[in-house]
Amino acid sequence: MLLSLYRSLRSYRGFILGSVKREFQARYRNSLFGALWTVLNPLSMIIVYTVIFSQIMRARLPGVDDGLAYSVYLCAGLLTWGLFAEITTRSQSMFLENANLLKKISFPRICLPVIALLNAGINFAIILGLFFGFLLISGRLPGMALLALIPLLILQVVFAAGLGMLLGILNVFFRDVGQMFGICLQFWFWLTPIVYPLSILPPGIQHVISLNPMTALMTSYQNVFLYNQWPDWSSMTPLLIIGLVLCALALHLFRQRVGEMVDEL
Repeated sequence: MLLSLYRSLRSYRGFILGSVKREFQARYRNSLFGALWTVLNPLSMIIVYTVIFSQIMRARLPGVDDGLAYSVYLCAGLLTWGLFAEITTRSQSMFLENANLLKKISFPRICLPVIALLNAGINFAIILGLFFGFLLISGRLPGMALLALIPLLILQVVFAAGLGMLLGILNVFFRDVGQMFGICLQFWFWLTPIVYPLSILPPGIQHVISLNPMTALMTSYQNVFLYNQWPDWSSMTPLLIIGLVLCALALHLFRQRVGEMVDEL
């Protein structure tokens, strides 16, 4: 099955890349600032949170005591969470948004999740490049631990892609899924230690928050960028297992229901 999917994607790589290019251009057409808008939204959130919480949280970050520490901590979580949120939200609506395309043109339907994933990846690459520039200018660019970013991002993309595709398929048949996930995503954000460090919570709540598969991932990003520390890879095992299970389930459901999806749309 995987080999068949790979061959389909390879055969339609021109369609995929063309769709990614058109969507990127369409997003910023007639826009004065163009791709800069990709940066302004997370930047505004970072500024607001930094201004409000920097002095409160500064003393609660162990081992660091400078004015930029909380900003780096916040960026490490917010920017990578933004990638997860964009992949899942775009994926859960991708079949509905492309209903006319699905009904009029014959192409492998699996191309749509890949297009959503690539678009999210391009936007994240722009933001991450600017974050690296900020770290370089401020003298806070991590050392060798930065290499851990690659496997961490792969783990995150596998988890987000599996979850997003599963939601996208279910959303075709049950339109409440997309609305419900938007609400769940907001709660999920605040139940993940992004704005606050896990250590400031009571032990009982820490245990509950630790059950969140995104907690270990966000903590690993923060340790890399703030402390130049390698992640605890054993803590990533649940995320890897859940991500692989979601991908397998999504692909199985997609294969079983792809014909019905077109009829439903």
